[in-house]
Amino acid sequence: MIRKLRIKLILASMLSLLLVLTIIFGAVGILNYKKILADADSILSILQENDGSFPMNDHPKNDTVFSDIPPREEHRFSAELPYESRYFSVFLLADGTVISVNTGKIAAVDTSTAIEYAQSVIKSGDEQGFVKDYRYTVYTADNEMHVIFLDYGREMSSFRTFLFTGAGVSLVGLLAVMLLLIFFSGRIVKPFSENYEKQKQFITDAGHELKTPLTIIDADAEVLEMDMGKNEWLSDIQVQTKRLAQLTNSLIQLSRMEEQPQVEKIEFPLSDVVEETVETFQALAKTQNKNLSGRIQPMLSMNGDEKAIRQLVTILMDNAVKYSDDGGRIELTLEKQNNSIQLSVFNTANYISKENLPHYFDRFYRADPSRNSKTGGYGLGLPIASAIVAAHRGKIWATTLDEKSLQIIVSLPVN
Repeated sequence: MIRKLRIKLILASMLSLLLVLTIIFGAVGILNYKKILADADSILSILQENDGSFPMNDHPKNDTVFSDIPPREEHRFSAELPYESRYFSVFLLADGTVISVNTGKIAAVDTSTAIEYAQSVIKSGDEQGFVKDYRYTVYTADNEMHVIFLDYGREMSSFRTFLFTGAGVSLVGLLAVMLLLIFFSGRIVKPFSENYEKQKQFITDAGHELKTPLTIIDADAEVLEMDMGKNEWLSDIQVQTKRLAQLTNSLIQLSRMEEQPQVEKIEFPLSDVVEETVETFQALAKTQNKNLSGRIQPMLSMNGDEKAIRQLVTILMDNAVKYSDDGGRIELTLEKQNNSIQLSVFNTANYISKENLPHYFDRFYRADPSRNSKTGGYGLGLPIASAIVAAHRGKIWATTLDEKSLQIIVSLPVN
């Protein structure tokens, strides 16, 4: 249990950190990408307003390089922008005939490649987008289609480097945090571990301490019965003493199984064990007017503790007979599925809440306390069954299809 608690703590912490890093890194990445697009589109809008070139005055070395740049754009770009930018443009008629190609401001693209890019853009029907690392814009002027491309490879390369670097740093950070959590998680859960061990020790000690007085009370009641004869009060004392003894034995057994989860595994005929156990409940089911049936695959065997598995089947059958509705139906199924053996016990019921299903394997849990008092349940049967299954490295769970039935399913490994 403590090991599972440590694993859950580490997983919860790692998932929380991963979620936070993903949100932060994703938000920064999206904002960065949007800024890249905004800057590229602003430059393209300048080129668009000037038919595919930057607005230059007669004195390029003057500080005022852009004579017609809108004031809102001036603060975003330097005077060196026309000399730093690499761009090309293609002008076409509506039927796709190329009018002119301007590749004078770029060396990496020739005329034929520029035409190819422009035609693919026209075919796509998009007014803006990327062709490789070239940001483009398409607009119509004087019955002509103008396609302007801006080389944004350097900026996109920087953006990709940022993404890879950020992802790498985040991964290293996650690994570092995971190592720290593995190291410190033992100290974090130590108080819980100590309390849990004390609780188990208390249950074991209290169980052993209760055994002696319960035995004495039962023996005294028998002596009084021999001396005074049977009466209502002595019978009640004996019944309640036996109930307390059963509860004490169940608590001690559950505590021992949790302390020593490993069992000695010996191959035994599982089909025979299950069939014998089902037969012992046939008479009880008939007296309560309940229909009990079994579908058991023959010749199944497994490696495990035969006594514990027999107790597991007994608990599941006892639970089904006790808590099925009047005149209800009980079905046990045992079959092999791939590399596991599946045992399921189904019973009809008056009402099963889906919300309560996860609590069925908690100690002392009672879905219907009033009914448990009549049937004599303590809320320890299914927890013991769960401990037996865990000791055999299996899984157990409860399910309901229509909230009018309950099915307990056990999956056990073949070996």
